[in-house]
Amino acid sequence: MTTSDPILPDSLASVRADVRRTPAYPFTPIDTPVKLDQNESPLDFPEDLKRLALERAVQKPWNRYPDLNADTLREKIAQFEDWDPRGVIVTPGSNVLIKLLTEMSGIGQTVLTVKPTFAVYELEALMLGAKLVEVPLNEDFSLPLQGLERELQGGPGVFYVTEPHAPTGFLDTESDVARLVEAAGERWTTVIDEAYHQYSGSDYRNLARGHENRLIVRTFSKAWGLAGLRLGYALTSPALASELQKLVPAFNINVMTQAAIEVALEYPEYVRERAQATVAERGRMLEALRAHPTWRALPSSTNFFLVRTPDAGAAYQALIDHGVLTRRQDKGYLLEGCLRVSVGLPEENDRFLAAAMQIQAG
Repeated sequence: MTTSDPILPDSLASVRADVRRTPAYPFTPIDTPVKLDQNESPLDFPEDLKRLALERAVQKPWNRYPDLNADTLREKIAQFEDWDPRGVIVTPGSNVLIKLLTEMSGIGQTVLTVKPTFAVYELEALMLGAKLVEVPLNEDFSLPLQGLERELQGGPGVFYVTEPHAPTGFLDTESDVARLVEAAGERWTTVIDEAYHQYSGSDYRNLARGHENRLIVRTFSKAWGLAGLRLGYALTSPALASELQKLVPAFNINVMTQAAIEVALEYPEYVRERAQATVAERGRMLEALRAHPTWRALPSSTNFFLVRTPDAGAAYQALIDHGVLTRRQDKGYLLEGCLRVSVGLPEENDRFLAAAMQIQAG
Protein backbone atom coordinates (compact mmCIF):
# COMPACT_ATOMS: atom_id res chain seq x y z
CA MET A 1 0.00 0.00 0.00
CA THR A 2 1.46 3.33 -1.02
CA THR A 3 1.53 6.14 1.51
CA SER A 4 2.05 9.84 1.09
CA ASP A 5 2.19 12.83 3.37
CA PRO A 6 -0.46 15.23 2.03
CA ILE A 7 -0.15 18.92 2.76
CA LEU A 8 -2.87 20.03 5.16
CA PRO A 9 -3.93 23.58 6.00
CA ASP A 10 -2.36 25.13 9.08
CA SER A 11 -5.61 24.60 10.96
CA LEU A 12 -5.00 20.81 10.74
CA ALA A 13 -1.29 20.90 11.51
CA SER A 14 -1.93 18.98 14.74
CA VAL A 15 -2.94 15.83 12.82
CA ARG A 16 -0.14 13.31 13.27
CA ALA A 17 1.99 12.58 10.22
CA ASP A 18 1.28 8.85 10.57
CA VAL A 19 -2.45 9.55 10.22
CA ARG A 20 -1.92 11.86 7.25
CA ARG A 21 0.16 9.27 5.44
CA THR A 22 -2.26 6.38 6.01
CA PRO A 23 -4.95 5.91 3.35
CA ALA A 24 -8.57 5.43 4.32
CA TYR A 25 -10.03 1.92 4.49
CA PRO A 26 -10.33 0.84 0.84
CA PHE A 27 -14.08 0.57 0.25
CA THR A 28 -16.52 2.41 -2.00
CA PRO A 29 -20.22 1.41 -1.76
CA ILE A 30 -21.96 0.74 -5.08
CA ASP A 31 -25.65 -0.10 -5.41
CA THR A 32 -26.34 -3.22 -7.48
CA PRO A 33 -29.10 -5.86 -7.41
CA VAL A 34 -26.62 -8.57 -6.35
CA LYS A 35 -24.10 -7.68 -3.64
CA LEU A 36 -21.20 -10.16 -3.36
CA ASP A 37 -18.47 -7.80 -2.21
CA GLN A 38 -18.25 -7.79 1.61
CA ASN A 39 -18.22 -11.43 2.77
CA GLU A 40 -21.49 -10.99 4.65
CA SER A 41 -24.04 -13.69 5.27
CA PRO A 42 -26.66 -13.36 2.52
CA LEU A 43 -29.33 -14.25 5.11
CA ASP A 44 -30.57 -11.92 7.81
CA PHE A 45 -30.88 -12.88 11.47
CA PRO A 46 -33.89 -15.24 11.68
CA GLU A 47 -37.14 -13.28 11.94
CA ASP A 48 -38.40 -15.03 15.07
CA LEU A 49 -35.09 -14.44 16.86
CA LYS A 50 -35.09 -10.83 15.74
CA ARG A 51 -38.50 -10.30 17.31
CA LEU A 52 -37.34 -11.98 20.53
CA ALA A 53 -34.25 -9.76 20.65
CA LEU A 54 -36.37 -6.64 20.13
CA GLU A 55 -38.74 -7.69 22.92
CA ARG A 56 -35.81 -8.08 25.30
CA ALA A 57 -34.32 -4.76 24.27
CA VAL A 58 -37.66 -3.04 24.89
CA GLN A 59 -37.71 -4.43 28.43
CA LYS A 60 -34.33 -2.89 29.24
CA PRO A 61 -34.11 0.70 30.53
CA TRP A 62 -32.75 2.88 27.74
CA ASN A 63 -32.02 5.80 30.04
CA ARG A 64 -29.36 3.79 31.88
CA TYR A 65 -25.88 2.94 30.69
CA PRO A 66 -25.29 -0.70 29.72
CA ASP A 67 -22.84 -2.94 31.58
CA LEU A 68 -19.52 -1.18 32.14
CA ASN A 69 -17.47 -3.90 30.42
CA ALA A 70 -20.31 -5.94 28.89
CA ASP A 71 -19.86 -8.41 31.75
CA THR A 72 -23.20 -10.19 31.22
CA LEU A 73 -22.40 -10.76 27.56
CA ARG A 74 -18.87 -11.85 28.35
CA GLU A 75 -20.27 -14.52 30.65
CA LYS A 76 -22.61 -15.82 27.96
CA ILE A 77 -19.91 -15.90 25.29
CA ALA A 78 -17.60 -17.68 27.73
CA GLN A 79 -20.23 -20.32 28.37
CA PHE A 80 -20.79 -20.82 24.63
CA GLU A 81 -17.06 -21.02 23.89
CA ASP A 82 -16.13 -23.06 26.98
CA TRP A 83 -13.78 -20.30 28.11
CA ASP A 84 -12.91 -18.55 31.34
CA PRO A 85 -15.12 -15.41 31.33
CA ARG A 86 -12.23 -13.42 32.79
CA GLY A 87 -10.46 -13.99 29.45
CA VAL A 88 -13.26 -12.73 27.20
CA ILE A 89 -13.24 -9.22 25.71
CA VAL A 90 -16.04 -7.82 23.53
CA THR A 91 -16.00 -4.79 21.23
CA PRO A 92 -18.20 -3.37 18.44
CA GLY A 93 -16.64 -5.52 15.71
CA SER A 94 -13.39 -7.47 15.52
CA ASN A 95 -11.77 -4.59 13.62
CA VAL A 96 -12.00 -2.61 16.88
CA LEU A 97 -10.18 -5.42 18.64
CA ILE A 98 -7.43 -5.26 16.03
CA LYS A 99 -7.07 -1.54 16.63
CA LEU A 100 -6.87 -2.02 20.40
CA LEU A 101 -4.44 -4.93 20.12
CA THR A 102 -2.20 -2.80 17.92
CA GLU A 103 -2.40 0.00 20.50
CA MET A 104 -1.57 -2.43 23.30
CA SER A 105 1.34 -4.30 21.71
CA GLY A 106 2.27 -2.51 18.51
CA ILE A 107 2.87 1.17 19.26
CA GLY A 108 6.60 1.73 19.57
CA GLN A 109 7.07 -1.95 18.78
CA THR A 110 6.33 -4.24 15.80
CA VAL A 111 3.26 -5.45 13.96
CA LEU A 112 4.11 -8.70 12.19
CA THR A 113 1.82 -10.29 9.62
CA VAL A 114 1.86 -11.61 6.06
CA LYS A 115 0.90 -10.20 2.67
CA PRO A 116 -1.64 -10.25 1.24
CA THR A 117 -3.91 -10.20 4.28
CA PHE A 118 -6.75 -8.30 5.95
CA ALA A 119 -6.11 -4.60 5.25
CA VAL A 120 -6.92 -3.45 8.79
CA TYR A 121 -3.71 -4.97 10.24
CA GLU A 122 -1.64 -2.75 7.97
CA LEU A 123 -3.81 0.34 8.29
CA GLU A 124 -3.78 0.30 12.09
CA ALA A 125 -0.05 -0.30 12.23
CA LEU A 126 0.62 2.63 9.89
CA MET A 127 -1.81 4.97 11.63
CA LEU A 128 -0.48 4.18 15.10
CA GLY A 129 3.14 4.51 14.06
CA ALA A 130 4.12 0.90 14.72
CA LYS A 131 6.88 -0.82 12.80
CA LEU A 132 5.08 -2.92 10.17
CA VAL A 133 6.66 -6.15 8.92
CA GLU A 134 4.81 -8.12 6.22
CA VAL A 135 6.26 -11.45 5.12
CA PRO A 136 5.06 -12.56 1.65
CA LEU A 137 2.89 -15.66 1.52
CA ASN A 138 4.06 -18.67 -0.44
CA GLU A 139 2.89 -18.94 -4.04
CA ASP A 140 0.10 -21.32 -2.96
CA PHE A 141 -1.01 -18.77 -0.30
CA SER A 142 0.25 -20.90 2.60
CA LEU A 143 2.13 -19.37 5.52
CA PRO A 144 5.85 -18.67 4.91
CA LEU A 145 6.99 -20.60 7.97
CA GLN A 146 10.73 -19.98 7.76
CA GLY A 147 10.35 -16.31 6.89
CA LEU A 148 7.99 -15.71 9.79
CA GLU A 149 10.20 -17.68 12.17
CA ARG A 150 13.11 -15.41 11.28
CA GLU A 151 11.05 -12.31 12.05
CA LEU A 152 9.74 -13.83 15.27
CA GLN A 153 13.29 -13.87 16.61
CA GLY A 154 12.84 -10.12 17.01
CA GLY A 155 10.03 -8.33 18.78
CA PRO A 156 8.36 -7.48 21.00
CA GLY A 157 5.10 -6.71 19.26
CA VAL A 158 1.85 -8.19 17.98
CA PHE A 159 1.78 -11.10 15.53
CA TYR A 160 -1.38 -11.60 13.44
CA VAL A 161 -2.26 -14.98 11.93
CA THR A 162 -5.59 -15.24 10.05
CA GLU A 163 -7.16 -18.71 9.75
CA PRO A 164 -8.64 -19.06 7.19
CA HIS A 165 -6.83 -16.23 5.43
CA ALA A 166 -8.46 -13.16 3.96
CA PRO A 167 -8.55 -12.38 1.09
CA THR A 168 -7.25 -15.71 -0.23
CA GLY A 169 -9.52 -18.13 1.67
CA PHE A 170 -6.57 -20.44 2.36
CA LEU A 171 -6.55 -22.54 5.55
CA ASP A 172 -3.24 -23.66 7.04
CA THR A 173 -2.87 -26.86 9.02
CA GLU A 174 -3.07 -26.63 12.78
CA SER A 175 0.45 -28.03 13.00
CA ASP A 176 1.85 -25.17 10.90
CA VAL A 177 0.02 -22.56 12.96
CA ALA A 178 1.16 -24.25 16.17
CA ARG A 179 4.75 -24.16 14.93
CA LEU A 180 4.53 -20.40 14.51
CA VAL A 181 2.82 -19.59 17.80
CA GLU A 182 5.46 -21.66 19.56
CA ALA A 183 8.18 -19.74 17.72
CA ALA A 184 6.60 -16.48 18.86
CA GLY A 185 7.34 -17.38 22.46
CA GLU A 186 6.69 -14.80 25.15
CA ARG A 187 7.89 -11.65 23.34
CA TRP A 188 4.83 -11.41 21.10
CA THR A 189 1.11 -11.00 21.59
CA THR A 190 0.04 -13.72 19.17
CA VAL A 191 -3.40 -13.24 17.60
CA ILE A 192 -5.20 -15.98 15.65
CA ASP A 193 -8.06 -14.30 13.77
CA GLU A 194 -10.82 -16.86 13.16
CA ALA A 195 -13.49 -14.65 11.58
CA TYR A 196 -14.43 -17.37 9.06
CA HIS A 197 -13.87 -20.53 11.08
CA GLN A 198 -17.50 -21.73 10.79
CA TYR A 199 -17.02 -22.15 7.03
CA SER A 200 -13.72 -24.04 7.30
CA GLY A 201 -14.66 -26.26 10.22
CA SER A 202 -11.39 -25.30 11.92
CA ASP A 203 -11.01 -24.46 15.59
CA TYR A 204 -7.65 -23.26 16.89
CA ARG A 205 -8.77 -22.31 20.40
CA ASN A 206 -6.52 -24.96 21.92
CA LEU A 207 -3.49 -23.11 20.58
CA ALA A 208 -4.40 -20.19 22.84
CA ARG A 209 -5.85 -22.01 25.84
CA GLY A 210 -3.50 -21.98 28.80
CA HIS A 211 -1.08 -19.45 27.28
CA GLU A 212 -1.04 -15.95 28.71
CA ASN A 213 0.05 -14.07 25.57
CA ARG A 214 -2.06 -15.81 22.92
CA LEU A 215 -5.46 -14.66 21.77
CA ILE A 216 -8.29 -15.85 19.50
CA VAL A 217 -10.45 -13.29 17.66
CA ARG A 218 -13.96 -14.22 16.49
CA THR A 219 -16.94 -12.26 15.19
CA PHE A 220 -20.73 -12.28 14.87
CA SER A 221 -20.51 -10.45 11.53
CA LYS A 222 -20.10 -13.45 9.22
CA ALA A 223 -21.79 -16.82 9.79
CA TRP A 224 -24.01 -15.44 12.56
CA GLY A 225 -25.52 -12.94 10.10
CA LEU A 226 -25.21 -10.00 12.49
CA ALA A 227 -22.82 -7.66 10.68
CA GLY A 228 -25.25 -4.78 11.14
CA LEU A 229 -25.02 -5.01 14.93
CA ARG A 230 -21.19 -5.04 15.14
CA LEU A 231 -19.89 -7.46 17.75
CA GLY A 232 -16.48 -9.09 17.88
CA TYR A 233 -14.76 -10.84 20.76
CA ALA A 234 -11.43 -12.13 21.96
CA LEU A 235 -10.65 -15.30 23.90
CA THR A 236 -7.43 -15.08 25.87
CA SER A 237 -5.94 -15.41 29.34
CA PRO A 238 -7.32 -13.41 32.27
CA ALA A 239 -3.95 -11.68 32.58
CA LEU A 240 -3.86 -10.45 28.98
CA ALA A 241 -7.58 -9.65 29.03
CA SER A 242 -7.11 -7.37 32.04
CA GLU A 243 -4.52 -5.37 30.10
CA LEU A 244 -6.53 -5.25 26.89
CA GLN A 245 -9.68 -4.22 28.76
CA LYS A 246 -7.92 -1.01 29.81
CA LEU A 247 -8.06 0.09 26.17
CA VAL A 248 -11.72 -0.79 25.62
CA PRO A 249 -14.00 2.25 26.07
CA ALA A 250 -16.46 1.94 28.94
CA PHE A 251 -20.08 1.02 28.09
CA ASN A 252 -19.06 0.11 24.52
CA ILE A 253 -21.83 -2.46 23.85
CA ASN A 254 -25.34 -1.02 23.64
CA VAL A 255 -28.48 -2.72 24.97
CA MET A 256 -29.84 -3.51 21.48
CA THR A 257 -26.70 -5.36 20.45
CA GLN A 258 -26.47 -7.16 23.80
CA ALA A 259 -30.07 -8.40 23.55
CA ALA A 260 -29.57 -9.72 20.01
CA ILE A 261 -26.28 -11.48 20.79
CA GLU A 262 -27.75 -13.11 23.89
CA VAL A 263 -30.63 -14.48 21.81
CA ALA A 264 -28.25 -15.71 19.10
CA LEU A 265 -26.16 -17.57 21.66
CA GLU A 266 -29.28 -19.28 23.01
CA TYR A 267 -30.34 -20.47 19.52
CA PRO A 268 -27.11 -21.13 17.61
CA GLU A 269 -28.38 -24.03 15.49
CA TYR A 270 -29.13 -21.79 12.52
CA VAL A 271 -25.47 -20.84 12.19
CA ARG A 272 -24.30 -24.39 11.53
CA GLU A 273 -27.08 -24.99 9.00
CA ARG A 274 -26.35 -21.77 7.13
CA ALA A 275 -22.61 -22.37 7.12
CA GLN A 276 -23.13 -25.82 5.62
CA ALA A 277 -25.43 -24.38 2.94
CA THR A 278 -22.85 -21.69 2.11
CA VAL A 279 -20.08 -24.26 1.80
CA ALA A 280 -22.25 -26.29 -0.57
CA GLU A 281 -22.98 -23.20 -2.67
CA ARG A 282 -19.30 -22.33 -2.71
CA GLY A 283 -18.52 -25.76 -4.09
CA ARG A 284 -21.21 -25.42 -6.73
CA MET A 285 -19.87 -22.05 -7.86
CA LEU A 286 -16.28 -23.22 -8.01
CA GLU A 287 -17.27 -26.27 -10.03
CA ALA A 288 -19.33 -24.20 -12.47
CA LEU A 289 -16.45 -21.78 -13.03
CA ARG A 290 -14.21 -24.62 -14.13
CA ALA A 291 -15.93 -24.29 -17.49
CA HIS A 292 -15.01 -20.63 -17.91
CA PRO A 293 -12.60 -20.16 -20.82
CA THR A 294 -10.47 -17.39 -19.28
CA TRP A 295 -11.25 -17.13 -15.55
CA ARG A 296 -9.79 -19.41 -12.89
CA ALA A 297 -11.54 -19.76 -9.54
CA LEU A 298 -9.20 -20.53 -6.64
CA PRO A 299 -9.99 -22.97 -3.79
CA SER A 300 -11.30 -21.49 -0.56
CA SER A 301 -12.24 -22.46 3.00
CA THR A 302 -14.38 -19.38 3.64
CA ASN A 303 -17.66 -17.83 2.44
CA PHE A 304 -15.81 -16.17 -0.44
CA PHE A 305 -13.28 -17.11 -3.08
CA LEU A 306 -10.90 -15.48 -5.52
CA VAL A 307 -11.30 -15.51 -9.29
CA ARG A 308 -8.22 -14.77 -11.38
CA THR A 309 -9.13 -12.98 -14.60
CA PRO A 310 -7.09 -11.59 -17.51
CA ASP A 311 -8.18 -8.05 -16.56
CA ALA A 312 -9.69 -7.47 -13.12
CA GLY A 313 -10.82 -3.94 -13.89
CA ALA A 314 -12.68 -4.99 -17.01
CA ALA A 315 -14.20 -8.04 -15.31
CA TYR A 316 -15.28 -6.00 -12.29
CA GLN A 317 -17.05 -3.40 -14.44
CA ALA A 318 -18.61 -6.01 -16.71
CA LEU A 319 -20.12 -7.76 -13.67
CA ILE A 320 -21.50 -4.44 -12.41
CA ASP A 321 -23.06 -3.92 -15.84
CA HIS A 322 -24.79 -7.26 -15.27
CA GLY A 323 -25.98 -6.13 -11.84
CA VAL A 324 -23.38 -8.01 -9.76
CA LEU A 325 -20.95 -6.35 -7.37
CA THR A 326 -17.70 -8.10 -6.38
CA ARG A 327 -14.47 -6.76 -4.82
CA ARG A 328 -11.26 -6.02 -6.69
CA GLN A 329 -8.14 -7.51 -5.12
CA ASP A 330 -5.75 -7.19 -8.05
CA LYS A 331 -3.43 -4.64 -6.39
CA GLY A 332 -2.37 -7.11 -3.70
CA TYR A 333 0.76 -9.24 -3.69
CA LEU A 334 0.21 -12.49 -5.67
CA LEU A 335 -3.30 -11.29 -6.63
CA GLU A 336 -2.83 -10.02 -10.17
CA GLY A 337 -6.16 -10.13 -12.03
CA CYS A 338 -8.11 -11.25 -8.96
CA LEU A 339 -11.66 -10.46 -7.90
CA ARG A 340 -13.08 -11.59 -4.57
CA VAL A 341 -16.56 -13.07 -4.76
CA SER A 342 -18.74 -13.64 -1.68
CA VAL A 343 -21.11 -16.61 -1.71
CA GLY A 344 -24.68 -15.30 -1.80
CA LEU A 345 -28.11 -16.82 -2.07
CA PRO A 346 -28.48 -19.52 -4.75
CA GLU A 347 -30.34 -17.16 -7.06
CA GLU A 348 -27.68 -14.47 -6.58
CA ASN A 349 -24.95 -16.98 -7.29
CA ASP A 350 -26.80 -18.09 -10.42
CA ARG A 351 -26.88 -14.50 -11.64
CA PHE A 352 -23.16 -14.14 -11.00
CA LEU A 353 -22.39 -17.37 -12.86
CA ALA A 354 -24.59 -16.42 -15.80
CA ALA A 355 -22.88 -13.04 -16.02
CA ALA A 356 -19.42 -14.58 -15.68
CA MET A 357 -20.05 -16.96 -18.57
CA GLN A 358 -20.93 -14.03 -20.79
CA ILE A 359 -17.67 -12.28 -19.98
CA GLN A 360 -14.81 -13.82 -21.89
CA ALA A 361 -11.75 -11.57 -22.04
CA GLY A 362 -12.25 -9.65 -18.79
